[in-house]
Amino acid sequence: MLNLVLFGPPGAGKGTQSEKLIEKYQLVHISTGDIFRSHIKNQTELGKQVSQIIAEGNLVPDSITIAMLEEVIKDNAEAKGFIFDGFPRTVAQAEALDAFLTSIGQRITGVVALDVTEEELTQRIAKRQEISGRADDAADKLKKRIEEYFSKTIHVLPYYEEQGKLAKVDGIGEIDTIFQSLTYIIDKY
Repeated sequence: MLNLVLFGPPGAGKGTQSEKLIEKYQLVHISTGDIFRSHIKNQTELGKQVSQIIAEGNLVPDSITIAMLEEVIKDNAEAKGFIFDGFPRTVAQAEALDAFLTSIGQRITGVVALDVTEEELTQRIAKRQEISGRADDAADKLKKRIEEYFSKTIHVLPYYEEQGKLAKVDGIGEIDTIFQSLTYIIDKY
């Protein structure tokens, strides 16, 4: 089973590249953002909690996020693998994901980080906000999300690097060029 973590700050292109990787490798996409938005759209109890947390520009607590991920993995037991997009965001989440996967006889195969400058991120998300109107792309919330990534989330990379699972790809350039770089790495797994 191929289990990948696609890593990068908000606006790095994780969603775009995930779509292409899912098609090529027939993986199940697990995007915490998509899961959260689905719960919010469907006005579930969890969705109402998540909506308020995200609207304040905060990250959803690990307990909620991990429970939702476990549910998706269990619901897709016959999958060829999973691609985790936007998770884990902390070392504690990475450890919890490893523990859960180990408990079902699985593991993270590899972690690919999309490297993108803060300036490029700001430009990309400003464009995305104009098109999508996503509440979490508003300037004040975006600044908080990017700061959160560079102050906290980036510390997950050494966790996977110590396991020999981390590869980095330049996330600036043509979408297809970035995709080729990703598949070059993933095909080695």
